[in-house]
Amino acid sequence: MDFDLSEEQSLLKDSVEKLIAQHYDFEQRKKYLQTPEGYAPDLWARYAEMGLLGLPFAEAEGGFSGGAVETMIVMEAFGRGLVLEPYFATVVLAGGLLRHAASAAQRAALIPAIAAGELRLAFAQSERQARYDLSDIATTATREGTRWNLSGEKSLVLHGDSADRLIVSARVSGARRDHDGIGLFLVDAASPGVSRRGYALQDGTRAAEITLAGAAGEPLGAPDRGFSAIERVVDEAIAALAAEAIGVMAVMHETTLDYLKTRKQFGRPIGQFQVLQHRAVDMFVAIEQARSMAFFATMMAGEADAEERRRAMAAVKVQIGRSGRRVGQEAIQLHGGIGMTMEYKVGHYFKRMTMIETLFGDADHHLGNLAALGGLIAV
Repeated sequence: MDFDLSEEQSLLKDSVEKLIAQHYDFEQRKKYLQTPEGYAPDLWARYAEMGLLGLPFAEAEGGFSGGAVETMIVMEAFGRGLVLEPYFATVVLAGGLLRHAASAAQRAALIPAIAAGELRLAFAQSERQARYDLSDIATTATREGTRWNLSGEKSLVLHGDSADRLIVSARVSGARRDHDGIGLFLVDAASPGVSRRGYALQDGTRAAEITLAGAAGEPLGAPDRGFSAIERVVDEAIAALAAEAIGVMAVMHETTLDYLKTRKQFGRPIGQFQVLQHRAVDMFVAIEQARSMAFFATMMAGEADAEERRRAMAAVKVQIGRSGRRVGQEAIQLHGGIGMTMEYKVGHYFKRMTMIETLFGDADHHLGNLAALGGLIAV
C-alpha cells in the first residue's frame, strides 16, 4: 500500500507546516490566548487565503475538493502548533454536517462564506446527561406553521461563544435515546431565544454552554433524519483528531529529547543514562503505533458501511488514547517539576492530548464499543 503523498499534498504539507512554524511558537500562542476571541483573527484570514477553510468542500460549491488525507495533513500541522482557531469546529464538524446533511441551496449559501473566512460555525450536540451517547438528545424542535422552535440546553459547544451560526441537534419525535426522530437545525447565534456562556477549556481552546428558549431553526435536510449524518461526521472528526494527536505527541517527544540532551545531573546530560533512553524509545514506539492508526482512520473516514467505520474509529480512539497518555506522562515525568509549570510548553501539549482523548469518547468507552461490535475484524 502506497502511503506517499501526491505532489499537491506535499505542497500543502510544506505550506501549512511553514505557516505554523512562523506564526505559532509558544510565546506567540500565549498572546493569541489573550485576544477576545481566544485565537488570532489575522491567522484565520490567512487560512482562508491559503484555501484551508474550503479544503474539504466540493469545488462546485466554492471549495477545493480535498479529502481525508488533506484534512489529516492540516490537522497534524495544527497539532504541532497547538492551534487555537476554530478550524475543527467550523470546517471539520459543522462543515461535515453541511456536506452530508444540507440541501444544495444551503451549501451554496454557506460554503463560500466559510471558505472566505466570513462565517464561523459550531456544532451544538453534547448535553449534560448524554456523556458519549450521540443519540441521547433532550433538546426539542417543535413546528408551528413553517417555523421550527428549538428548546433545550447544549454543553461543551466547541467555539460556540464566537460562532456566527450554530448547527443544533434536536429531537423532533421519539424517546430520548432513539436514533430516529433527530434533526439538525441551523440557528443564528445572535437570534432571540439563544443565550451563550463562553469559557476556556483546560487546553486554552474555547467552548460555550448554550441555552435555547424557542429559538428559530432552519432544518438541514429532512428534519427527522439527522442521526446518520451526525454519526458519519463524528467518525470523520475522530480521524481528524487522530491526526492532530500525532502532531501533539511528536512535539512532546521532540521537546523531551531536547531536554534530556541539555539537563545535566552528576556532571553529564541525563540523556546518557540508559534507563531514560529506554523510556524515550518507548515514547517513540507509542507514537508510531498511534501514527499507524491515524493512517487507518484516514483510510476509513470515507467508508460507506457505517458499522465498519464505527468499528475502525473505535479501534483508533483506543490506540490514540493509550499512546497519548503514555507519551504525555513520560514527557511530564522526564521533565521533572518544570513539565507541570504554565511557563513551559510540554504541559500544555499534554493538556491538549487529554482533551483529544476525551472528545467523542475516551479509550475505555471505545474499547467497550469495540468489544460489543466483535473486535476490529469481525469474525
